[in-house]
Amino acid sequence: METLIIDRFEGDLAVCEREDCSMVAIEKSRLPKGVRPGNILKIENDGTIRLDAEEELRRREMIYKMQESLFENSDE
Repeated sequence: METLIIDRFEGDLAVCEREDCSMVAIEKSRLPKGVRPGNILKIENDGTIRLDAEEELRRREMIYKMQESLFENSDE
């Protein structure tokens, strides 16, 4: 299984970032409907592509907590 993050759309392609920071282009027609930049995708071993909303939420919460701690520490 591979994890990707949609970076942007270029025409009929979604440009996605792999975990190793390399980029890959995937035809939009292969993606679930309604995807947008920032969504996290999982490519299963059989080639099926699905949204990973749980991982996206986990990462957003982690970023929020990091931002909070930065602002808390800036008052010192």
